Amino acid sequence: MEISMPLPQIYVEKTLAIIKPDIVDKEEEIQDIILRSGFTIVQRRKLHLSPEHCSNFYVEQYGKMFFPNLTAYMSSGPLVAMILARHKAISYWKELLGPSNSLIAKETHPDSLRAIYGTDDLRNALHGSNDFATAEREIRFMFPEVIVEPIPVGQATKDYLNLYVTPTLLKGLTELCKQKPEDPYIWLADWLLENNPNKPKLCHRPVIEEPY
Repeated sequence: MEISMPLPQIYVEKTLAIIKPDIVDKEEEIQDIILRSGFTIVQRRKLHLSPEHCSNFYVEQYGKMFFPNLTAYMSSGPLVAMILARHKAISYWKELLGPSNSLIAKETHPDSLRAIYGTDDLRNALHGSNDFATAEREIRFMFPEVIVEPIPVGQATKDYLNLYVTPTLLKGLTELCKQKPEDPYIWLADWLLENNPNKPKLCHRPVIEEPY
């Protein structure tokens, strides 16, 4: 009787996080929380945006009453921009941030980052992308030299793993369970190297000497 194993799935997202000017001195403390929450900091940079740059970054908020104060606040000093990655990065980072209004966050989500580090509705300490399309645009804005590669998700990832990885890996894991080596990681690594289906095969052909 064969036991069918669930197909591996990889869902990796990237989101943009910003430590705003008034709490840049808390960067190390905040980065520690980010890493302990399962995120990888893919890239990080410290920069001082002009009011014009802030207007372009927050273009979706243009025309709203708070827009001038927002651009003035975000251009008031250096900020730290980071690309964060993990499973469901966008929603997890938003959950960690809490409500956008820090005053509300302090009442409803007292353990959230905006409740801890924010001051009010405007000075709410940190930024996070709202959705996938926004994250892609914001990452390109803050990290123009970065090539935002397509994120491997869904069926494309399943197809790739099922075609190139899963068959060989399952054979190796099955053999691993039979052998039960003392160091399973080293054993599996050696087995995969030895049984790599893409390994070049040497063809030994007899040498035919031509007569003089």
